[in-house]
Amino acid sequence: MFKVLVVFLLTALTTGCGVNIDANRYQNITPQFDPFTFFDGKVKAWGLVQNRSGEMVQRFTVKIDGTVKGDTLTLDEVFHYEVGQGVTHRVWKISAKGKSQLKGSAQDILGMATGQLAGNAMRWQYEMDLPMDDTSYTVQFDDWIWAFEDNTIINRSYIKKFGIVMAEVTIFMQKAP
Repeated sequence: MFKVLVVFLLTALTTGCGVNIDANRYQNITPQFDPFTFFDGKVKAWGLVQNRSGEMVQRFTVKIDGTVKGDTLTLDEVFHYEVGQGVTHRVWKISAKGKSQLKGSAQDILGMATGQLAGNAMRWQYEMDLPMDDTSYTVQFDDWIWAFEDNTIINRSYIKKFGIVMAEVTIFMQKAP
């Protein structure tokens, strides 16, 4: 048991325990990102998942149909995988808490997701049971979304277990004209 603990601690120290991005540094960068405006309508996304070694383990596209009713943004996401497999459908319900805070839920998300808006960036954090092979693992997602222009954003997700980044997701999204 002692050897396992030593190996775990050495791995954590040499690989880094996570990503530490300060949202406030994006406060004055434009264009301002407003998820209620960007996702209202149809959005096309494409992305990939890389494991800790940098290998691509999933490649996918997503069709997102967003609707805003009152103070709630609903994202109906349909995934198609060219490489690997994963969730095929997710529906997010997101609402604003003041000017810069968000909260949301989806059927496969544990508890409540929380978000923070700052300039052209949005941080979105949540937990989920991630299915892998014949089991599932509770992991934390730390998503960072940056607006490039009014109709294009990029999303970098860091999937963590015990505070250590186990995989990274890169998604490009474009709002339909």
